[in-house]
Amino acid sequence: MTQPKTLPLNGITPISHLGVIRAVGADAASFLHGQLSNDFALLKFDQARLAAFCTAKGRMLASFIGFRRSADEIVLICDRSLLAPTLKRLSMFVLRAQCKLSDATADFALYGLTGQAAEQLVGKNAAAWTLKQQGDAHVLALYPGAGNQRALWMGPAGQAPEGQLLSEDLWQWSEVQSGVATLSAPVVDAFVPQMLNYESLGGVNFKKGCYPGQEVVARSQFRGTLKRRAYLVHAEQALSVGQEVFSAEDLEQATGSVVQAAAAPQGGWDAIVSMQIASASRDDLFAHAALAEGQSADAGKGIALQVLPLPYELLADI
Repeated sequence: MTQPKTLPLNGITPISHLGVIRAVGADAASFLHGQLSNDFALLKFDQARLAAFCTAKGRMLASFIGFRRSADEIVLICDRSLLAPTLKRLSMFVLRAQCKLSDATADFALYGLTGQAAEQLVGKNAAAWTLKQQGDAHVLALYPGAGNQRALWMGPAGQAPEGQLLSEDLWQWSEVQSGVATLSAPVVDAFVPQMLNYESLGGVNFKKGCYPGQEVVARSQFRGTLKRRAYLVHAEQALSVGQEVFSAEDLEQATGSVVQAAAAPQGGWDAIVSMQIASASRDDLFAHAALAEGQSADAGKGIALQVLPLPYELLADI
């Protein structure tokens, strides 16, 4: 296994692929607490939360970064491809709760910050999910990517943080290199949170009360039934979300799938894949288009994958 990649990055990147759901009302925190995998009831003003919204079977329908803007307002940032169906599904469960959900994407500007641009606003080496308010804007520390400190800035539409522009391609690559996957439409309803390492990234609270899929998520953690994890990989050719991952040992049954991918600035493509733990040490992995029933993967048409080290430690199964 090679060493983690590093490449100095510095600047600000306007983010267009993420959207914002706003939850407003006296019950906003308690409502979200009962729907998501993390603790929103005790959410403080200096914290953000990584969280999953799951089916009753524990499969992720969306991933969020959420934080309080005021005592009765919480915002949830997610991939735009999932915003509308997620908002519709969440709204079904509001019932009598004093909580109004809406698509607030047009009200805000989102920017990714790397290097000094991140350090200046959240502080050097700030812990992931640390939240600071900057006037009308909020900035939260993310997991580092490729050796660079990173942060997410959200402010009123039309505003922007200071800094030189960094290309969206480089920001997307830093997202992949952080090892923190953002769920998008091609891989919806495919993973329990631990299959994306969310319990190791602060995205699952095992002490909180019930939420959809909670029993399945807890059972995966405490009964040692977890068979898949998220890993970083490199390929010389382009990768796309939803491609399946195979090993030469089994050409009929995929061992995993591509969750997030981006072009690497030094050549090739990097990706986050969720795959069977037993496959992570293999040297014959390849990405392939999804198979129809009865088909087998063709290794000759696959894209060879090299597993890279994760930039964080995984929590041990209990």
